[in-house]
Amino acid sequence: MTVTRFAPSPTGNLHVGNIRTAILSWMYARATGGRFVLRIDDTDRERSEERFVTSIRADLAWLGLTPDAEARQSERFGLYEAQFEKLRAAGRVYPAYETAQELDLKRKVQLGRGLPPIYDRAALALGDADRTKFEAEGVRPHWRFKLDLGAIEWDDLIRGHQRFDAAAMSDPVIRRADGSWLYMLPSAIDDIDLGISHVVRGEDHVSNNALQIQMFEAMDAAVPTFAHAALLTGAEGKLSKRLGSLSAEHFRAEGIEPQAIVALLARIGTSDPVEPVADPAPLIAAFDFARFGRAPARFDEAELAQVNARIVHQLDYDSVAGRLPAGMDRAGWEAIRPNLSTIADAADWWHVVEGPVTATSDPDDHDFLAAAHRVAGEIDWAGDPWHALTAALKDETGRKGKPLFLPLRRALTGRDHGPDMAALLPLIGRNRALERLAAA
Repeated sequence: MTVTRFAPSPTGNLHVGNIRTAILSWMYARATGGRFVLRIDDTDRERSEERFVTSIRADLAWLGLTPDAEARQSERFGLYEAQFEKLRAAGRVYPAYETAQELDLKRKVQLGRGLPPIYDRAALALGDADRTKFEAEGVRPHWRFKLDLGAIEWDDLIRGHQRFDAAAMSDPVIRRADGSWLYMLPSAIDDIDLGISHVVRGEDHVSNNALQIQMFEAMDAAVPTFAHAALLTGAEGKLSKRLGSLSAEHFRAEGIEPQAIVALLARIGTSDPVEPVADPAPLIAAFDFARFGRAPARFDEAELAQVNARIVHQLDYDSVAGRLPAGMDRAGWEAIRPNLSTIADAADWWHVVEGPVTATSDPDDHDFLAAAHRVAGEIDWAGDPWHALTAALKDETGRKGKPLFLPLRRALTGRDHGPDMAALLPLIGRNRALERLAAA
């Protein structure tokens, strides 16, 4: 069975980049009949906050990305410790005692000599006496994973065949001197323990991936299949710091529907067009990593707003009733919906219905509006009052087209544009319409 995972760190709110990763992971699991796991990567005790754990869960629920299981790294330290000891016994992890300043100096020397700035494995040459001396001086080691030198290769679902030379890479630090864990090893241990079959993440993890493949192999585990998606860029086509501030909270505040976010982020960067679908089922049915390109995926808030408006136009009354202004019924929603960009805009248009509105008119239209007031008092409001009103005025005044319709719209709504007046006028009602025509 396919098992994917989304593994955010609870050090802040989800932003558009990791929301996209969550969507792709969830969608692939659903497309293949698999499971989607939420893993909270909270090994950093100083920066992790429970409020962000709560917000991550809430954001996923809002987006409709329901996990099938959840795990927290802070509850799994015993598992990490056991695997660490096995790797140490096998000689695949080793202690190193250099300070950050010493390592920085080594890198500068290597760069000055035209060499790649990789760790020189000096710690492997230390004997028991050297290590005893460091410990006697109170120097605690950090721990590195020892790479097997040679080629590291895999076939990525998005990037195709990948090849790295381990000899050109540093043995990664997996544990700090204070005993705390870095990302690399716990993540691999969790992927094994949770049965993760497919890892979906951003292309900024590609080099990490090469290192983690050797960790899987060192623990005699099957290596997952990987899909590294191209990073998002801003509308200007460049990586943008603003993308890091575009959180689910931001989108909610802007009135963006979760379906719009899913529809856009599931398709940008692919060969498929973005479609404003309120139900993700067709997106899931067509989901295929082969459709994703390696070029950066362009995220444009203006495009999101357009997708959002088109999705709002599809939403039925029952799905939005709790978010509409008091008094707006099904007929009101269906009349106003085609003119909305967000559901919050409904309040503005409902004010046009209930009033008061500031009626506007041109002096040249006063006689015409006086006639409109008289005719509006005579027509049958139980049927189709707008067409009855305009048909009678057309016959009486000879007006048609814009000179007929625009003065009426301005007088009745105070606006030049808006919802279909045939749907809006019955909502305004006879008494309010007469008041507004008289005022105009």
